[in-house]
Amino acid sequence: MKKTELLVTPASLEHLAELITVGADAFLIGEQFYGLRLAGEFTIEDIKVARKRTKEHNKKLYVAVNGLFHNDKVDALAPYMQKLQEIGVDGITFGDSAVIIARREAGVTIPLHWSTEQTATNYFTANYWGKRGANRAVLARELSLEEIVEIKENADVQIEVQIHGMTCMFQSKRSLLGNYFLFQDKAMEIENRSNNKNMFLHDKERANKYPIFEDQNGTHIFSPNDICMIDELDELLDAEVDSLKIDGILNDPSYVTAITGYYRQAIDAYYDSAANYKKIKKELFNQINEIQPPLRPLDTGFFFKETVY
Repeated sequence: MKKTELLVTPASLEHLAELITVGADAFLIGEQFYGLRLAGEFTIEDIKVARKRTKEHNKKLYVAVNGLFHNDKVDALAPYMQKLQEIGVDGITFGDSAVIIARREAGVTIPLHWSTEQTATNYFTANYWGKRGANRAVLARELSLEEIVEIKENADVQIEVQIHGMTCMFQSKRSLLGNYFLFQDKAMEIENRSNNKNMFLHDKERANKYPIFEDQNGTHIFSPNDICMIDELDELLDAEVDSLKIDGILNDPSYVTAITGYYRQAIDAYYDSAANYKKIKKELFNQINEIQPPLRPLDTGFFFKETVY
């Protein structure tokens, strides 16, 4: 049986080393110019170091090139991917089809992971991009568990599913925060906004707080809750979903490290025996709940919501 990959988003090279120690199998990194909503900023030099470390421990390294590439950015794609090929990364996550064209023109052969956030919802489209160079589809967070299993059964490409962390609900290319503060005659540096973990949109009617930040890709608004599937992993593992992702954006590295360790225990217990996993899954959930930030309630996202057609 092929074992499912545990994919994590590290905040730094030091954090990546910690995550290797606690059992992560793969890592998604990158830099803001090319990638969206990354847990940390990794330059080309950082990626070189990360590739060396992951290779030493037989881990996978993927780089996010999933931004929206308008004419002012598109010429930078080919040189960047050529550098990634020289480094020897294992995959490139993309959403904009400009990446496919630039990759072909640059003679780059790194496998592609198709990721378009909310629109990756069926195996027909996943297979379409599979025929155009993608070997993996990163599924939308708005899918039910039943729909994910159906996609996995019919997809010709690998399937990646997020199992922990927050979900991006909205992105605008506009500087909404910057415009708001300018309207109030207040100045706020963009560099600080992306690192600010205490900015929220407060919905008093629903008693929800939505994390929000702004970077050079625009404004990003996230879900008020964190997905947590540690006590519901067996169906995903039964379906042999290829990759399970822990998204660490806007969380402390120590928290992400602890969470990764718990999921490693859960996955290893499942592969030992389904009974072992069932024995420990509630305790693992309780341990996560104990360290969960008070403003980030845990739920199961859309996994068990009924789909209405």
